[in-house]
Amino acid sequence: MKIDFAKKYVLAVSLCILLLLLAGCGVFKGEQTLDQIDAPPEETELTDDLDNIPDGSEDVERDPEEEGTEIDEESTESIEEEESATSEIVTRTLYLLDQNGLVVPQELQIPSPQSNAVAKQVLEYLVQDGPVTAMLPSGFQAVLPAGTEIIDLNLEADGTLVVNVSEEFASYQPENEQKILESMTHTLTQFDNVERMKLWIDGEEQNTMPVNGTPISEGYSRANGINIHQVHGVDLMESEAATLYFPMQGNEMVYFVPVTQHVPMNEENKLQSVVQALMEGPSFELPLEHYINTGAQLVSEPNLEDGVLSVNFNENILSNSAKSMIADEVMQSIVLTLTEQEGVDAVEVSVENHEEVISEDGQTYTEPVSKEMISPSESI
Repeated sequence: MKIDFAKKYVLAVSLCILLLLLAGCGVFKGEQTLDQIDAPPEETELTDDLDNIPDGSEDVERDPEEEGTEIDEESTESIEEEESATSEIVTRTLYLLDQNGLVVPQELQIPSPQSNAVAKQVLEYLVQDGPVTAMLPSGFQAVLPAGTEIIDLNLEADGTLVVNVSEEFASYQPENEQKILESMTHTLTQFDNVERMKLWIDGEEQNTMPVNGTPISEGYSRANGINIHQVHGVDLMESEAATLYFPMQGNEMVYFVPVTQHVPMNEENKLQSVVQALMEGPSFELPLEHYINTGAQLVSEPNLEDGVLSVNFNENILSNSAKSMIADEVMQSIVLTLTEQEGVDAVEVSVENHEEVISEDGQTYTEPVSKEMISPSESI
């Protein structure tokens, strides 16, 4: 009996201890379900104090996928802004080669550059197989050898623009050397603050052109001429070089060809001599149009005052005397030619016995006409 009682006593004590231990577990751990044990901490436990993060501690780790999406969106927005900016179109005058091998100005619509590198851009549009290819008018071609890179440009205080090109530039044919010089020079001097061009190749200054050796140590300017033509029978000692603009009919349009030739000069009024040479028409052997009516002539000497040259013609200059109409080609030729002369900024055309002069589209020439009104210019 004593043995049985002892066994029962030990068993009862053990049971009590076990119950006490289970109760203790309930006190220290609480009554959690499986779901509550497995659930992650709520997000608020990580972000409640976000407003109190010290400066500079915002660089918290982020989900790489989410971060990549934001970068893509920002990149897309930047690209769209850049495309919007570059989609602006501007008019530039590029001197290209026509089907007769003449260096001719052509106005083309090209994208506005993102920076002030407008001079570099127009030269890049003179490179064969370059960005100009798709927009070349029928019969025209670029003049710089394919592959030529415009490395950099430097505008000096005296208006000299130093052009540094890659070695591919020197791969042109000898007969194109003069045309290349004329094209580059006239394209660059459309900008008001550029007076002349100097050439460097791969960082080396050039005193002569690399193929035919044309001297260029003093630079090259419009004073050197363009499409130079020697007129038979003109005494070079009694004449001076002048650039005259004559119209030519192309495949798709009429365009103007600048021709530098020696003109017999009236020392008392050189501008009158230039006008007279223009009235006589081109002596060029290529198919330049004789577009001014026979008998058209000045009735008084041209008068230059404050940059405006006044020229007074007889009515033979008109294409329609009854309407006082002057042909657009005639007006453009007069303005382009005379504004090439020193001191002439604009031209005022009048006709004897006519109160006004009217364009082909009915506009009255009430103000002097400048070259900028035909093709606007700017600085680089």
